[in-house]
Amino acid sequence: MPAWAAAYGLAHLDNPSPSTTSLIGPTNTAINRTYAMTTDLTQPLIVAQISVNGAPPGPLLIDGTHRLYRAWREHIPRLPAYVLTVEETRQVQDDLLLGPGGTSAIPPSDP
Repeated sequence: MPAWAAAYGLAHLDNPSPSTTSLIGPTNTAINRTYAMTTDLTQPLIVAQISVNGAPPGPLLIDGTHRLYRAWREHIPRLPAYVLTVEETRQVQDDLLLGPGGTSAIPPSDP
């Protein structure tokens, strides 16, 4: 869990004077910590395998941020997870948001 929490930016959430901004994961005002501490850690996270612009697939947490936060705060080393295949991830993309084959990389805009 510590590696996922760090990668997802959870280590910065409780910092009262943050000097860094996480590019992935919730902001310090976007997660309900009270709710997170009541979540059921026996319920699996859902992790997608996503490929952008033909790159090898990588994991992306798509459900379970509050459970991840609680596990991190309580020093729980592992949580159950469903890891979707690339095909299952594509099906979710097709069904929910992006349309058939929809992945994209959007470069940062100039200030």
